[in-house]
Amino acid sequence: MKLHNIALNNLRRRKAKMAFLTIGLTVGIATIVTLVTLTRSMSGDIERKMDEFGANILITPRSSDLAMSYGGISLGGISFDQQEIREADLALIRTIENHRNISAVSPKVLGGVKAGEREVLLVGVDFDSELRMKQWWQIFGAAPAGDGEVLLGSDAASALEVMAGDAVVLNGAPFKVAGVLAPTGSQDDALIFAPLNKAQALLGKEGKITLVEVAALCSGCPIGDMVVQIAEKLPAAKVSAIQQVVESRLHALDQFRRFALGVAAVVVFIGALIVFVTMMGSVNERTTEIGVFRAIGFRQSHIMRIILLEALLVSLLAGLLGYASGMGAAKLVLPFMAESKDAVLAWDATVAGGAIALALLVGVLASLYPARHASRLDPTEALRAL
Repeated sequence: MKLHNIALNNLRRRKAKMAFLTIGLTVGIATIVTLVTLTRSMSGDIERKMDEFGANILITPRSSDLAMSYGGISLGGISFDQQEIREADLALIRTIENHRNISAVSPKVLGGVKAGEREVLLVGVDFDSELRMKQWWQIFGAAPAGDGEVLLGSDAASALEVMAGDAVVLNGAPFKVAGVLAPTGSQDDALIFAPLNKAQALLGKEGKITLVEVAALCSGCPIGDMVVQIAEKLPAAKVSAIQQVVESRLHALDQFRRFALGVAAVVVFIGALIVFVTMMGSVNERTTEIGVFRAIGFRQSHIMRIILLEALLVSLLAGLLGYASGMGAAKLVLPFMAESKDAVLAWDATVAGGAIALALLVGVLASLYPARHASRLDPTEALRAL
């Protein structure tokens, strides 16, 4: 009689207990798979949102600010020794060590212009990089395709009483309104966006840049190092990272990850305890059977292999069921916990392999003592029950 046949027959004869053991271990593995998958899926969702978040590095002219006060009353401040950013220097940004992490560089020139009787803020941009950076923009009409076209924020369009296809005059120069932005809830609503070179000419700032936004937010991007590298390339500019929103989201996710690890540890312990108690009960019930095996020549190693093989088979089944159940639970819960409704469930073969390996490890380790206890039973003592 082969050892695996004995193990299978034992499992068939004790279906209720083995089902209880399988369910207990399955619940534990499913809980861990659910937590791990949710954490990974939420991380991926936040990373995608961060990639769409826009600029996270801001480059502005360096200046010396002096705060003014008199008699305890703040009079604001003045800036002096302000150095302009030269447009020609922007190519240096693409030469930094981590230049591969830069997805977009969007230079801007800002200044006030006259639109009829109104003073408005004109922003000159490179529309290719600006639209790639601000993927949340919705445009009624079309994006400007030539030097004679502009894009208006929703508030600016309302104030000037124009819409897509109308004409607008800025500092005496005629432009066509190619499109109007849908309300964004930001300062973009009050701005007029024009091609960079045209805005520079209108504002008398040819070859000069007011600020530069750099989109380099991605999984694993060393933002701090990139800030230092850009500052070294542009010593006349002030380079800063915009990470408050991102850091808060990552901190919350890190807290959830720690909570998930804590719950996983407790679940693994409970699963191991269930396996241990069940296998010990099974061994105690089979004292006579084990005595017979020992009496007909089975060694201690044979008895241990039978018990451990039973634990392996049950653990393997629990690992497969636990992974399937955990992924199903994660799919149901993810829409309620993710940042967006279109979050994608993270299917990872390593999670499946890890779930099965963990189930096998917990099952075998928790069965070692019962198996050893069974193998050391005295056959004469066991046979007295006959």
